[in-house]
Amino acid sequence: MTATNGRLIVRGASGLGGSSGGTRVAVVPRPALLERLRAAARVTNVIAPAGSGKTYLLRAWVSQRELAGSAAWVSVRRGLRDPQRFWVALIDALRRTAAGAALLRPLTPAPEIDPWAILDSLLEVLGPLERPLWVVIDDLHELRSPAAHEQLEQLLTRAPAELRFILASRQSLRLGLHRLRLEGELTEIRFDDLRFTLEEARALFEAADVRISDRGLALLLERTEGWAAGLRLAALSLPGHPDPEGFAIEFSGSERTVAEYLLAEVLERQPEAVRRVLLRTSVLDRISGPLADLLADATGSEQLFRQLEDAGAFVVSLDARRSWFRYHRLFADLLGHELRRTAPDELPGLHAAAAGWLAEHGHPLEAVRHAQAAERWDLAARLLSEHWISLQLSGHAATAHELLAGFPADQLAADPELAALKAADELDRGSLRAAGRQLALVAARLESVPVRRRHRLQAMLALLRLSLARQRADFASVATAVQELLAATDGASTPRAQLGEDLRALALIGLGVAELWWLEPDEAERHLRQGVELAHRIERPFIEASGLAHLAMAARVRSYAVAADRSREAIELMRAHGWEHEPIAGVAYAVLGAALVWQGRASEAEPWLLRSERTLRSEAEPAAGVILQFARGGLALMQGAPDEALRAFQLAERLARMLVAPFRMPTAARAGQLQALIRMGELERAADALAMSERSERQGGELLVARAMLELARGRPREAAVALAPVLAYAAPVVNKRIWLTQAFVLEALAREALGEPGARRLALERALDLAEPDGVLWPFLLHATPALLERQRQERSAHPGLLAELLAALAMGGERGTAKPERLRDPLTESELRLLRYLPTRLTGAEIAAELQVSPNTVKTHTRHLYRKLGVRRRRSAVERARGLGLLAPPPYR
Repeated sequence: MTATNGRLIVRGASGLGGSSGGTRVAVVPRPALLERLRAAARVTNVIAPAGSGKTYLLRAWVSQRELAGSAAWVSVRRGLRDPQRFWVALIDALRRTAAGAALLRPLTPAPEIDPWAILDSLLEVLGPLERPLWVVIDDLHELRSPAAHEQLEQLLTRAPAELRFILASRQSLRLGLHRLRLEGELTEIRFDDLRFTLEEARALFEAADVRISDRGLALLLERTEGWAAGLRLAALSLPGHPDPEGFAIEFSGSERTVAEYLLAEVLERQPEAVRRVLLRTSVLDRISGPLADLLADATGSEQLFRQLEDAGAFVVSLDARRSWFRYHRLFADLLGHELRRTAPDELPGLHAAAAGWLAEHGHPLEAVRHAQAAERWDLAARLLSEHWISLQLSGHAATAHELLAGFPADQLAADPELAALKAADELDRGSLRAAGRQLALVAARLESVPVRRRHRLQAMLALLRLSLARQRADFASVATAVQELLAATDGASTPRAQLGEDLRALALIGLGVAELWWLEPDEAERHLRQGVELAHRIERPFIEASGLAHLAMAARVRSYAVAADRSREAIELMRAHGWEHEPIAGVAYAVLGAALVWQGRASEAEPWLLRSERTLRSEAEPAAGVILQFARGGLALMQGAPDEALRAFQLAERLARMLVAPFRMPTAARAGQLQALIRMGELERAADALAMSERSERQGGELLVARAMLELARGRPREAAVALAPVLAYAAPVVNKRIWLTQAFVLEALAREALGEPGARRLALERALDLAEPDGVLWPFLLHATPALLERQRQERSAHPGLLAELLAALAMGGERGTAKPERLRDPLTESELRLLRYLPTRLTGAEIAAELQVSPNTVKTHTRHLYRKLGVRRRRSAVERARGLGLLAPPPYR
């Protein structure tokens, strides 16, 4: 590999321990790094492990900049300890530059030559430099002379401004560079900067005439962490390989070419004591000094790892204090391979010792993994059982599942504590029947658990029973489970006070969710809020977020606007902790998406429903799944896709059937299916399905609304009005009054209009507007109403002119609620100005508009003035015309 024109050139396998059998030439551009060198300060320090591409980068830079006549290149020989030889090499390199040839005379080593005198003379001779002269010192880590280091530090500090330095090393050296850093005269390039990108790796493989898929290349890039030598070694191994993808997956530090390189360049260059620490800590994913001391029977390991990191020996610190470290992946693979090859009998003991230390020092997850690796199943089971609830409450359910999967089947069957964990895992995945069987097994074997651990298991058993009952909406069982859980967490016998508070918060939230589905919204709100407040007080954000999501679900019974706000609050909390992909986030997404659907905001709702579908496990949260699928059906109806709506409502019904206490949810889902069939034109099919329903369901409000819709589609408005009468008289129960009752009044208005009864039509539609206005429930109007119907209502001095204007605008824009975004306005309208704008086409006075908006007349005047300025008009009529032209208001009224 050489350099030309600022790019790296790959020629076969030169210098990499093998031959590719060809000399195909290609280039690997690294323009970002070359630009950093171009803009670098007077001293540039390049520090990275062996094989990171330091030398190739610097040669490419020298070639690109055409510095052959003004760059002195010094490569330090391995283990150089003689300061004289270093200075001789440096001066010889300077003499090969144009400026140096004129200023410096040849110098050869001799006993009487004083390096300090050389330094003084060099500084004096180079003082008059008028043009930049670069000194590139490669492999500076090989200079082992403290005196030479001190002399070089003086050169860096005292050199004239036109003398520039680039130092390349595998480790940080004590050259007083901190002073240069403070003075802004130091540029640093490290391993992270030298890592190859995917594009650079692709160019490298193409240079070696190697064909590999994007997936395979991405895997190799991940395994090598962008290490240039690792990628080159992989490229050397791939030509002619029968399975490039498999090679990419398996590529590791034990692959022959990589192992030979790392052994020669890193491991074999370490003292025996260091090699022992490296090998015996290779069983760890991350390493601390005290833990390394324990495993290697050594002292001072933390300082050793700091030195190894400084030396570029493939060790990376993980925290600011540099107390935890990890190995580069390929180096870790090599160490593990060497340990298994040289001392396989030590592995179980090392894992067991690591498990004990990690458990004692508060790292239970790693402790469980090491206990499993040591096949200490009893220790692993105890650790996982003790920390399972904390894992769940911290949003680590996936990690808990992974750890549980690490136990043999016979252990899971024999250990009651593991059986309880298996039940929890089944619940998390929605396997409610399997969870119930596991819980029965735990209860039968509870007395076999040692007394000191039995209380914790009892608390966990109560929690799991509560979770199972809540997911099945089995209110009677929830009440019993709550009492069991509160009893298990009460008093001095609780294993941990914090754990008792955790479970108490969960009990309150579980009770609130059950009450929600039992249609006791006041009690549900009270218990959910208590659970959220307790979770916040004890700093359990995962429980708090779960409670907020279910509070949002409870709020939808009263207000979709409040439900949307609470959902966003829950989402923000989850996002802050990185839980936006957890199943509980799917509950909040579903509630928010549903609220937006019923408010007629289709384009806003769609992304949230998609997120919910990706994260929510409907089989584990069937109640939330019903909300999601019902909203999906409503959205599809609004978008003119009744076939999609039918499928969504059918799935909603199946999920509702999973609940012990589904109430009217299956009936509502079936009514949605009927509406979808009617929109599809399948009137006879809808009539047959309606006739096959149970009599009690046909008397419910949802199916009566669907019947009215069917009768209107058949051209029978009087029969529609008859079907609606019990609903409008509040004699037929409905699961959601704002959706179904508003629909009923809209359909009643259509029926009365068809019957030629304008007074009855006006009263019915006004009642529908009364129900919709407080919460912005526009879906029933967008689904059923016509612009002509709404315009007549507006001309007849409706009490809801703003809402009618918004509905007309939405229908004019294809049924999407909300006005078009005023992109063409230089200064967009605020929400307050948009609300005011909706009233301008009406005949209301400013004072009447103020009363509608519940603000003062002066506030209306202020908003009006700002609105006119932004629209570029002076009069109300002009503002209306301008807003209609921008799509901010509906077109002119129908005549």
